[in-house]
Amino acid sequence: MHEITPGVESPARHTERDHGGIAGHPKGLSMLFYAEMWERFSYYGMRAILFLFMIAPLALGGLGWDQKVAAQIYGNYTMASYMVCILGGYLADNFIGARRAVLIGGLIITAGHYALAFNSIPSFYAGLALVALGTGLLKPSISTLVGGLYSHGDTRRDAGFSLFYMGINLGAFASPLIVGWLAQDEYFKWKLWCWGLDPRHSWHWGFGAAGVGMTLGMWIYMRRLHFLSHIGHAPENAAPRPWSRLALIALGTAVMLAVMIASDTYAWINLVVYALPVAGVIYFGVIKRDPDSRRIAAILIFFICAILFWAVFEQAGSTLTLFADDLTHNELFGYAFPSSWFQSVNSLFILALAPLFAWLWVSLRSRQPSIPMKFVWGLALLGLSFALLVPAAKLTAEGKVSPWWLIAVYFLQTLGELCLSPVGLSAMTKLAPAKLTGLVMGVWFLGTALGNKLAGVVAGDFNSKDPQVLAHFFGQQALLVGGLTVVLIFLVPWVRQLTGEQPAAA
Repeated sequence: MHEITPGVESPARHTERDHGGIAGHPKGLSMLFYAEMWERFSYYGMRAILFLFMIAPLALGGLGWDQKVAAQIYGNYTMASYMVCILGGYLADNFIGARRAVLIGGLIITAGHYALAFNSIPSFYAGLALVALGTGLLKPSISTLVGGLYSHGDTRRDAGFSLFYMGINLGAFASPLIVGWLAQDEYFKWKLWCWGLDPRHSWHWGFGAAGVGMTLGMWIYMRRLHFLSHIGHAPENAAPRPWSRLALIALGTAVMLAVMIASDTYAWINLVVYALPVAGVIYFGVIKRDPDSRRIAAILIFFICAILFWAVFEQAGSTLTLFADDLTHNELFGYAFPSSWFQSVNSLFILALAPLFAWLWVSLRSRQPSIPMKFVWGLALLGLSFALLVPAAKLTAEGKVSPWWLIAVYFLQTLGELCLSPVGLSAMTKLAPAKLTGLVMGVWFLGTALGNKLAGVVAGDFNSKDPQVLAHFFGQQALLVGGLTVVLIFLVPWVRQLTGEQPAAA
């Protein structure tokens, strides 16, 4: 598709576009809302069944892999999906622009989901690789486009990101219900048998449905691309392209992926990798201390918090899925449902609570909590959710537990997510230098990548057989998150200085 060349606009047209969208937000927000909704439909739908598909016996159409092997592959795949965001963000900033990056990335993701619909090991690996590469190109750029809709002093910015987050979660809510039903429901398997098709291939019908969702997302994006005609452009043709730096970032990304995959064998690598951002905070925040360095130090502190947050939160697709499948009575109000449906609960709460949080941040204006204090609340609520799993795990000694335990866990995690994730996205666009916004967004998603990798590592140690061991497993993670929360509370005044925030509230 050709690139739209921006023209000179009248103030009237600019004002109309800046305020003519949903809830008084820019028009482009609604377009990005729907495009991201379908992109997340495809991603979370596939994620809802991916781990279960890998460990399901061959006789049931799965791959029959060992849980530890499946956890490593799951962690490496989800890590790669976000780690490539650094390369994707730089490519968008310096070569193709954010709008074109979203389009190309989306088409690659679409191809990946359709590859997963085929019943073969090569197409399975090819599908995971394509989805990871496409996500790395699309994710930082679409968030950059949302940030570009608002000026730096626009008080609607955090609310806009919260509304954008609703689009993400509308797709994430619907997809496990549809994809999970196609993959796991006995009635659909019976229908496949009636149609003369192998019911063991129901997993691939689920993967195919995720591909259909991505196709719809790209169709919406291309039809309404004119809403973004004023942002997300590629650099001027006359500007020299930094090919050598692009090659260096591509090589660095490949090396980082290889190193983290090698950490499956050499555990000491994790200690080195996760110590580096701490060293970065000390160097930029304590030693250098110039304005740009202080902002980088703040970004790295939020980066560290994001790693641990996602390491615990992203177990929704692994350990919590296993807990739901093996140890939870999957029946509510007399209706039995697939275990993958639990992955819609978080998104349902997001849809209910995101408007409340958006209204809260806008109504508080200058009195709202600072960015680091919002992170404190996010981490505290996440730690509390895993603390709640400790008594639930002990109760499994008496048999399968009520689904309300997991529903309560997801409720607490949702509150924490709304305090941290959209606020973190917004903070990156505020703190990043103007020409490096895409790259900084890639760094933010690198935190998600490393968190997902840790989630996969932890999932390999999940043991559903011994209730006491399981309770200890969840309790350790609750204590770890609680410890970081306490440290961040003491650092809040310093982090506020690094970011330049001067709110009335802490």
